[in-house]
Amino acid sequence: MLDMGFEPQLRKICSQIRPDRQVLMWSATWPKEVQNLARDYLHDYYQVTVGSLDLAGNKDVTQMIDVCSDLDKYRNLLNYLKENLTAKDRVLVFVETKKGCDMLTRSLRMDGFQARAMHGDKSQEERDWVLQQFKSCQATLLVATGESSFSFNSFHPKNEIHESNLNDLYFN
Repeated sequence: MLDMGFEPQLRKICSQIRPDRQVLMWSATWPKEVQNLARDYLHDYYQVTVGSLDLAGNKDVTQMIDVCSDLDKYRNLLNYLKENLTAKDRVLVFVETKKGCDMLTRSLRMDGFQARAMHGDKSQEERDWVLQQFKSCQATLLVATGESSFSFNSFHPKNEIHESNLNDLYFN
């Protein structure tokens, strides 16, 4: 929430909590902003850490950022895939919405790619089938919403592509 600009709202809510109330705070990460929030509003707090606090990017990953208009996104994605994708590669494409996920998957399939969609409106049976298709390389492109990303921990795709609401495509 902090990285999306909600810190002022969180601080306002925290400032209105009665001092005699117990406050609990969870965070999947522990960046400086979250540490500062905890220090400001939690007194004598306990920190429970699962895993490591060291967050470091994978040095084997090359990140490219393509800033483009909405009209150019799909064309740029197609060009990138045609230039970089081989028959054995698997690619994850993350999009913002379920509707966008289905629309992009349909467009990619019409352009000859073996693409599948994964989002919260899919049944468990369909999700399992899509993951099996992706794992076996029968479908080399998986378009998903961010909420689906937890399902992909065991896969090692060649590329991850994130479509941002800032009119960018992020290629990892």
